[in-house]
Amino acid sequence: MATKFIKTGDCARVALPGGRGQVAEILNPDLCGAKNVLGMLRWLEPGETFDAQAREDRHQLIYLMEGEGVIVLERKEYAAGKGAGIYLGPNETASIRHTGAAPLKLFHLVVPKAGD
Repeated sequence: MATKFIKTGDCARVALPGGRGQVAEILNPDLCGAKNVLGMLRWLEPGETFDAQAREDRHQLIYLMEGEGVIVLERKEYAAGKGAGIYLGPNETASIRHTGAAPLKLFHLVVPKAGD
Protein backbone atom coordinates (compact mmCIF):
# COMPACT_ATOMS: atom_id res chain seq x y z
CA MET A 1 0.00 0.00 0.00
CA ALA A 2 1.36 3.41 -0.99
CA THR A 3 1.54 6.33 1.40
CA LYS A 4 -0.78 9.20 0.50
CA PHE A 5 0.02 12.72 1.69
CA ILE A 6 -2.96 15.04 1.94
CA LYS A 7 -2.44 18.81 2.06
CA THR A 8 -5.31 19.65 4.38
CA GLY A 9 -5.03 23.35 3.53
CA ASP A 10 -6.00 22.46 -0.06
CA CYS A 11 -9.20 20.64 1.02
CA ALA A 12 -12.38 22.62 0.30
CA ARG A 13 -13.95 24.35 3.31
CA VAL A 14 -17.73 24.41 3.39
CA ALA A 15 -19.65 27.00 5.41
CA LEU A 16 -22.48 25.33 7.30
CA PRO A 17 -25.78 27.16 7.80
CA GLY A 18 -27.19 28.19 11.14
CA GLY A 19 -24.03 29.22 12.99
CA ARG A 20 -22.42 25.77 12.76
CA GLY A 21 -19.05 26.96 11.45
CA GLN A 22 -17.02 25.55 8.57
CA VAL A 23 -15.94 22.00 7.75
CA ALA A 24 -13.42 20.39 5.39
CA GLU A 25 -13.18 16.65 4.79
CA ILE A 26 -9.53 15.63 5.01
CA LEU A 27 -9.86 11.84 5.10
CA ASN A 28 -12.42 10.05 2.91
CA PRO A 29 -12.67 7.55 0.03
CA ASP A 30 -12.13 10.18 -2.69
CA LEU A 31 -9.02 11.72 -1.13
CA CYS A 32 -7.17 8.56 -0.17
CA GLY A 33 -9.36 5.48 -0.55
CA ALA A 34 -10.35 5.40 3.13
CA LYS A 35 -13.23 2.94 3.41
CA ASN A 36 -14.02 2.88 7.13
CA VAL A 37 -13.22 6.36 8.36
CA LEU A 38 -14.17 9.97 7.76
CA GLY A 39 -11.86 12.71 9.01
CA MET A 40 -12.80 16.38 9.10
CA LEU A 41 -11.43 19.68 10.27
CA ARG A 42 -14.00 22.06 11.72
CA TRP A 43 -13.71 25.76 12.55
CA LEU A 44 -15.95 27.74 14.88
CA GLU A 45 -16.02 31.52 15.26
CA PRO A 46 -17.63 33.54 18.07
CA GLY A 47 -21.27 32.55 18.54
CA GLU A 48 -20.95 29.28 16.60
CA THR A 49 -21.64 25.76 17.90
CA PHE A 50 -20.98 22.26 16.58
CA ASP A 51 -23.45 19.55 17.61
CA ALA A 52 -22.07 16.03 17.25
CA GLN A 53 -25.22 14.04 16.54
CA ALA A 54 -25.80 10.62 18.08
CA ARG A 55 -25.32 7.80 15.59
CA GLU A 56 -26.13 4.23 16.58
CA ASP A 57 -23.64 2.84 14.06
CA ARG A 58 -20.66 5.20 14.59
CA HIS A 59 -17.91 6.15 17.04
CA GLN A 60 -16.66 9.75 17.08
CA LEU A 61 -13.51 11.41 18.33
CA ILE A 62 -13.31 15.19 18.56
CA TYR A 63 -9.99 16.86 19.39
CA LEU A 64 -9.50 20.59 20.00
CA MET A 65 -6.49 21.70 17.99
CA GLU A 66 -6.65 25.47 18.54
CA GLY A 67 -8.69 27.96 20.51
CA GLU A 68 -11.04 27.66 23.47
CA GLY A 69 -14.54 26.36 23.85
CA VAL A 70 -17.11 24.71 26.06
CA ILE A 71 -18.03 21.06 25.63
CA VAL A 72 -21.52 20.06 26.75
CA LEU A 73 -21.92 16.39 27.71
CA GLU A 74 -25.06 15.10 29.40
CA ARG A 75 -26.17 18.68 30.18
CA LYS A 76 -22.89 19.48 31.97
CA GLU A 77 -20.50 22.13 30.67
CA TYR A 78 -16.73 21.69 30.61
CA ALA A 79 -14.26 24.42 29.65
CA ALA A 80 -11.86 23.06 27.05
CA GLY A 81 -8.84 24.30 25.14
CA LYS A 82 -6.06 23.08 22.89
CA GLY A 83 -5.31 19.42 23.53
CA ALA A 84 -8.71 18.52 24.97
CA GLY A 85 -10.79 15.86 23.31
CA ILE A 86 -13.89 13.74 23.66
CA TYR A 87 -14.86 10.26 22.56
CA LEU A 88 -18.49 9.57 21.69
CA GLY A 89 -19.67 5.99 21.43
CA PRO A 90 -22.70 4.94 19.41
CA ASN A 91 -25.81 6.89 20.47
CA GLU A 92 -23.80 9.49 22.43
CA THR A 93 -23.96 13.18 21.62
CA ALA A 94 -22.16 16.38 22.59
CA SER A 95 -21.98 19.99 21.56
CA ILE A 96 -19.01 22.32 21.40
CA ARG A 97 -19.34 26.08 21.36
CA HIS A 98 -16.72 28.69 20.70
CA THR A 99 -15.41 30.87 23.52
CA GLY A 100 -12.29 32.98 23.60
CA ALA A 101 -10.76 35.34 21.09
CA ALA A 102 -9.24 33.07 18.43
CA PRO A 103 -11.12 30.68 16.12
CA LEU A 104 -11.72 27.18 17.49
CA LYS A 105 -10.27 24.42 15.29
CA LEU A 106 -11.44 20.83 15.76
CA PHE A 107 -10.35 17.49 14.34
CA HIS A 108 -13.41 15.24 14.00
CA LEU A 109 -12.96 11.54 13.26
CA VAL A 110 -15.92 9.24 12.57
CA VAL A 111 -15.59 5.44 12.30
CA PRO A 112 -18.22 2.71 11.97
CA LYS A 113 -19.15 0.50 14.88
CA ALA A 114 -17.48 -2.91 14.50
CA GLY A 115 -19.79 -5.72 13.43
CA ASP A 116 -20.63 -8.51 15.86
